[in-house]
Amino acid sequence: MRRNRRAKIVATVGPACGAQEMLEQLFMAGVDTFRLNFSHGTHEDHARVHAAIRALEVRVKRPIGILQDLQGPKIRVGTIRDGKIITTAGEQIRFVLSGTEGDKMSIPLPHPEIFEAIAPGEDLLIDDGRIRVRVTGIGSDFIDASVITGGVISNRKGVNVPTAVLNLSPLTAKDRADLAFGLELGVDWVALSFVQKPGDVIEARGLIGDRAGIMAKIEKPAALEHIDDIVRLSDAVMVARGDLGVEIPPEDVPGRQKELIKCCRLVGKPVIVATQMLDSMVAAPTPTRAEASDVATAIYDGADAVMLSAESASGQYPREAVAMMSRIIESTERHKMYRSIIDASQPGEEETAPHAVAAAAADLASAIDATAIVAFTSSGTTAARIARKRPKVSILAVTPDQRVSRQLCLLWGAHSVMSKDVNSYEEMVDRATQTALAEEFAKRADFIVVVAGIPFGEAGTTNNLRVVHIG
Repeated sequence: MRRNRRAKIVATVGPACGAQEMLEQLFMAGVDTFRLNFSHGTHEDHARVHAAIRALEVRVKRPIGILQDLQGPKIRVGTIRDGKIITTAGEQIRFVLSGTEGDKMSIPLPHPEIFEAIAPGEDLLIDDGRIRVRVTGIGSDFIDASVITGGVISNRKGVNVPTAVLNLSPLTAKDRADLAFGLELGVDWVALSFVQKPGDVIEARGLIGDRAGIMAKIEKPAALEHIDDIVRLSDAVMVARGDLGVEIPPEDVPGRQKELIKCCRLVGKPVIVATQMLDSMVAAPTPTRAEASDVATAIYDGADAVMLSAESASGQYPREAVAMMSRIIESTERHKMYRSIIDASQPGEEETAPHAVAAAAADLASAIDATAIVAFTSSGTTAARIARKRPKVSILAVTPDQRVSRQLCLLWGAHSVMSKDVNSYEEMVDRATQTALAEEFAKRADFIVVVAGIPFGEAGTTNNLRVVHIG
């Protein structure tokens, strides 16, 4: 079974699609990787879904990726007297470190890290940015502020601090418990929320090791200041436009999206574009034209994957949303402008032999009209190096590692196949030929390009290129 597109689809599992039958419908409609959102649901819920996906994987005989998305720290106001406060522009309010039932001059904000980091002139955003206040004075246990944009502050509303780096680990006690549970289940990816600096990824790596790929969610302005190092330390990146769009001006989000995609392509790391891609399909069977354009823009930018959140997790039309996203991707990739745009955004070549071999494979496949590039990859690196060139033909990624085969479900253009290690040059050519025929990527008389690392089975050694004419 193969997709008729290069970019991948990630869908969030929730009440609307958690049943085995619906998961299968979503996979058949186009889902490549399922996201388990640990901000919601119990461990038992996630274990049941994980088992259902693995059972589905056996039935369809295709690897399916599973992404665990950790909640991360949640900064919220405390309890408000009478449940809410109505604020208006220009008035003065005060946040306090301790307190149980606040009014306008004693709004509980039980987060000492904010009091340590905030400075006069900086803004606090409340309720996803609906309310904006500017700090006018600070003390050890209070913050005075002037209301810039008024509104209703009610119990437990979220607070964003866009301009300050908080002395806060991205992994709460809940996250650590969820992470241990997810790794025990065997998730393929772990998405790390609230990343502010490279050290946050290093902290997560110390807990995860190589048991799963680490995906840094870019949702804080501080992360953008250290993006090169964060991308280098991560295995993949998510452009989390929801929270990012609260903390930076909305008009800056499209440009940042393009920058992040280009940065990830440069180093060969998968990048997902997420949040509100087909948001109207939560309640309607078709998207708006603007939403269709939004998905297409991510594809023209060269994103590896696009993601559905509430559309699949809690919406009324989860299968239709997946099918629509798949059709938009297919249509975009077939459009006459697609190839010229993708080629124009090619990242610069990295001056290493492995990258040169991978780039040559992509160019050679186009020059000889090959039907596929067969990449033997033990860690996924060889396939990623080829994918960064966005070749015209599919990448048939052959790996002996089941975890790698599932992780490749996020990589642009990769169709992953499990196969035992090859031990000789002749075996490599024969295995590539047989796999291309069996997976229907080639037929007799076709050319394929074969890429591998020698010695075989040694990660990162992309050094061999071969053209094979299938007789």
